[in-house]
Amino acid sequence: MWHRVFCRSDREVAPPTILAHLHDTGRPVAGRFHGDDLGWTAAELTLGTGTPVYLERYVATADAIRDDLNSWAAWLETLDYSPHNVRLMEHVIQTRQLVTVRKPLDHPNEVVVDDLCRTICQFLAATADGVFQIDNDGWFGADGELILKEY
Repeated sequence: MWHRVFCRSDREVAPPTILAHLHDTGRPVAGRFHGDDLGWTAAELTLGTGTPVYLERYVATADAIRDDLNSWAAWLETLDYSPHNVRLMEHVIQTRQLVTVRKPLDHPNEVVVDDLCRTICQFLAATADGVFQIDNDGWFGADGELILKEY
């Protein structure tokens, strides 16, 4: 399952900051981050045994993600059953940094991994002026509140 964080800030949330937040909130993960001159670009977060949670970070000015962002915005525009679709569409258009979080399908503790993925998304959204989306679930604000339910 995929989670995506659409951030209007292009400022990198540093790996030590991410790991410290997770540890401070009782989630003892180990992390390996990989990057380039723009900051971290990929990470594996392990929680006990099992497949790690994978993160990828894209910066709109450096990576070719504008077409993807435009597709997300166009899709949001069609969700007129929600009074929040236009606001979310505008947020996605203004996105300067996108982080994807891939939840493993085979982890032995699905509840803990779900919690970890959601916590990462909410923290990144709160830190980098973002909102997050969870496949087949919906769109959420940085406070974790559901903004738009996906059907």
